[in-house]
Amino acid sequence: MNAPVAAGLHALFEAQREAFARDIFPDRAVRLDRLRRLRALVSDNEEAIAAAISADFGHRSRHETALAEMVMMLAALSHARRHLARWMKTRRVATSFHSLPGASRITAQPLGVVGIISPWNYPLQLALAPAVAALAAGNRVLLKPSELTPRFSGLLAQLVERHFAADECAVVNGDADVARQFASLPFDHLLFTGSTAVGRQVAMAAAPNLTPVTLELGGKSPAILDASCDLADAARRIAAGKLLNAGQTCIAPDYVLLPSALVRDFADSFTEATRQLYPTLEHNPDYTSIVNERHLDRLQALVEDARSRGAQVLAIDPAGEPAARGHRKMRPTLLLDVTPAMAVMQEEIFGPVLPVLGYATLDEAIAFVNHRPRPLALYWFGRDARSRGRVLRETISGGVTINDVLLHIAQENLPFGGVGASGSGAYHGDYGFRTFSKDKPVFGQSPWSGTSLLRPPYGPRAERILRLLKRLA
Repeated sequence: MNAPVAAGLHALFEAQREAFARDIFPDRAVRLDRLRRLRALVSDNEEAIAAAISADFGHRSRHETALAEMVMMLAALSHARRHLARWMKTRRVATSFHSLPGASRITAQPLGVVGIISPWNYPLQLALAPAVAALAAGNRVLLKPSELTPRFSGLLAQLVERHFAADECAVVNGDADVARQFASLPFDHLLFTGSTAVGRQVAMAAAPNLTPVTLELGGKSPAILDASCDLADAARRIAAGKLLNAGQTCIAPDYVLLPSALVRDFADSFTEATRQLYPTLEHNPDYTSIVNERHLDRLQALVEDARSRGAQVLAIDPAGEPAARGHRKMRPTLLLDVTPAMAVMQEEIFGPVLPVLGYATLDEAIAFVNHRPRPLALYWFGRDARSRGRVLRETISGGVTINDVLLHIAQENLPFGGVGASGSGAYHGDYGFRTFSKDKPVFGQSPWSGTSLLRPPYGPRAERILRLLKRLA
């Protein structure tokens, strides 16, 4: 990273830190105004934002951008504005018996300057949804969007500059070197969304400053189909979720586990569902491109590795179109007879490729999930309450959707975050507000406090009081 860029980044950070010091606890009106301006940034520029994202991808479905980015952002903003007064309110909590008649309370204190490093796959939502929480909590915000979506990242910088002072909220653009320098700034909190490998690097860059880090990572999220499920309906829902954004979704189903006898029927149902969703691929405005050639090459290499190791490859071609790379519209692909040794079962796929594995018993399916790194999401389909309960109790994942996929991320009253290798920390709604606040405990002593009875010199009275306190503890 060259010296002028580094100096500018540090100057911007220091300007935000100084501005926060001048208003260390913004009132509700200030925070609501910032949220209002963020809403205007999104709602007044929907077409420009969608066009920029589509240009970065080669083609990105306008409806997918509206559904998965615009609607999600506007819902998050509305939720924050409705609930901000309650979130900011000082909370009275119970005081321990031995400290009565004192009083205890908790105040949500803004942290200061929050850094957000966002990825390319949902560039609007994954940049600004954390910013909603950080601004609601009273912080200043620095954003580093992905260099893989340069048109959108440039537009975001312009829009943020138009709606915010640089010491309130600002965008820093640049390559991986800029991102590394960004992560090494002494933020009061840093949120990163992206791959597990890069997440480790971000955590290491933040460690010298002891910066608290929220990591929203990825992983291999399973969809478990129980024998009691409606197979055709499950296949339709999985196809819709898997092929959203051409599979370039951190919580997309990464593989399917189902009773071995149902594998072929599922493949047929998934194929039929795909043909209904996308009757054509190459020039279909609803089907999104793979973001760049490198990612397309990686996906095709995963498929070829699986094929070379004995997997059955079912490339779904609804209209019988000739293969073409020009639009990077990769065919939805099912992989059968998959083994754990294949690369496609070792890496997060992030594309329209879906391995399908059979299991003999539910114990086997649960063990398969638990023998791998903790997934960001888990999906279960079925009607059997006992099997559902077992999967919920006996597996660990960042989040769960039952009888559908993806939708837990759209619930503002549920925390969104990973566990283990799929991430740490969470945000959305109140959980995001708390992530970017310090719950400051305050104890108020009463004039009638009895603590003087437990001061030196100790004697028989102190002994009696201590015995009483031990019985009451």
